[in-house]
Amino acid sequence: MNKDVIFGINGPVITVKNTQSFAMGEMVYVGKERLVGEIIGVTDRLTTIQCYEETTGLCPGEPVTGTGASMNVTLGPGILDNIFDGIERPLKKVAEQSGSFIARGCSVPSLDTDRLWNVTLTVKEGDKLQAGDIYATCQETQIIEHRCMVSPILSGTITMVKPNGSYRVDDTVAELTDADGTVHPLTLCQHWPIRTPRPVKAHLPISIPLITGQRVIDTMFPIAKGGAAAIPGGFGTGKTMTQHQLAKWCDADIIIYVGCGERGNEMSQVLDEFSELIDPKSGRPMTDRTVLIANTSNMPVAAREASIYTGVTLAEYYRDMGYHVAMMADSTSRWAEALREISGRLEEMPAEEGFPAYLPSRLAEFYERAGMVTTMSGKTGSITLIGAVSPAGSDFSEPVTQNTKRFTRCFWALDKGLAYARHYPAINWMESYSEYLPELQDWYSQNLGPDFSKYRKEINGILQEENSLMEIVKLIGADVLPDDQKLVIETARVIRVGFLQQNAFHKEDTYVPLKKQELMMKVILHLYHKAKQLVSASVPISGILATGLFDKLIKIKYDVPNDRLDMFDDYIKEIDEAMAGIVTA
Repeated sequence: MNKDVIFGINGPVITVKNTQSFAMGEMVYVGKERLVGEIIGVTDRLTTIQCYEETTGLCPGEPVTGTGASMNVTLGPGILDNIFDGIERPLKKVAEQSGSFIARGCSVPSLDTDRLWNVTLTVKEGDKLQAGDIYATCQETQIIEHRCMVSPILSGTITMVKPNGSYRVDDTVAELTDADGTVHPLTLCQHWPIRTPRPVKAHLPISIPLITGQRVIDTMFPIAKGGAAAIPGGFGTGKTMTQHQLAKWCDADIIIYVGCGERGNEMSQVLDEFSELIDPKSGRPMTDRTVLIANTSNMPVAAREASIYTGVTLAEYYRDMGYHVAMMADSTSRWAEALREISGRLEEMPAEEGFPAYLPSRLAEFYERAGMVTTMSGKTGSITLIGAVSPAGSDFSEPVTQNTKRFTRCFWALDKGLAYARHYPAINWMESYSEYLPELQDWYSQNLGPDFSKYRKEINGILQEENSLMEIVKLIGADVLPDDQKLVIETARVIRVGFLQQNAFHKEDTYVPLKKQELMMKVILHLYHKAKQLVSASVPISGILATGLFDKLIKIKYDVPNDRLDMFDDYIKEIDEAMAGIVTA
């Protein structure tokens, strides 16, 4: 008979009295329904468990059973094109078993154990394998090859290999004998604890941008592959929409989208959109390279805390295969709220705004799992982490936003005023920043030439100058400004509306290649310089504006298709002719 029984229940926090059966971090089953839990505290008197399922109806005296293993996820083919909850239960299979809501104690394998995979073995008997070496491959989706790797804690010699053929995820396809003579069966899957980062051979310098097709990001505030970014914004400012755009269009090989404590209708929207969207790189459905982890706001709060770790562990697994992975966490504020709730039930001493004192270290642990690396097998892979933050009342001074800024080098501040004015993405160009620009400078020079960075710097300078001028305009109006300053304000309007604002529903504007972004800046600045010459020659600004060129350049994003960049030469020519006409007149 099991002597370890429930002593106390406080929401998702369960205590067991007078036991030495469990280790810190061990996964356990709680109660007669075998709810999944994790040991988060051990003393000589009480053992504390964080339960990842609804605890309503649990009673003291019900059994607690240990597993002897850490809280872990199953890693293998079948992860892509799937949707999981926060502890990697496949929601499609759960729905077949228990309907629209997850039944308590629902036990479903993370990966489909009946599905057959067409496996190619890449090793032979006698081969010596190190941790992370690839021993088999299979086509997980039409566009992603799954590479089965030796566990990071194993190495040895291959002593048995099965022929190429069809196998299930838990079938043994080879055997590896380690230095002690122990035989380890190699299947298509492995297990890894979610709170332990997977080891790598080396961390590499960051030098390649993650191209998103969003002008305000790619041009003004770029993020590097292997970098970390925060998207803070109040309710309704477009955090989720911005992350959807990044997930759809960024040039990562694989997308991990974690809906942490978000509304269920938003996650269903992601499902609908991603299943209909065609990946521009492959022509296949977007879901072929996407994993969704849905832990909606009505799901147990403790599983919300685990979902972030589950997502980043899946990302590390694909990174170790040599892929570039982008992970969207929406939102880390809901994750921090889960930490706060559990901390309160544990009666821990609260820190600022009730968050636990270890909030900064937890955020650091998460964002430090980003990076460009050399994997154990010698391949190059990366994880880019993009976390949304939902500060109450758009107050960026609250603890989650401030601590996130400490550990990310890219800050895309969403502005309520821009969002309400229907300016999307509502990224405020005065409050946002990217510290990756110096590292990416060489890449821009080699792939686009020296002009891209020069244009970006000048565009930024015009926006900064406009911001200063608008303070004067608010006090005394625009009419008193000299013509050269009026020109700055008009040019900044073209930049704001015609360049920074982007239409996600327009086929030419939802994704814009870098070269088109550069040529758009070139044309806008060409008009600015030509107009500036005329203004300095005492030509009134009203005559320049009467040409209609400024309004025409606002529409350039729609009028020039992404595959017709030669049309920009016509705009340059038209500007020159119009300005020459003003002079001769």
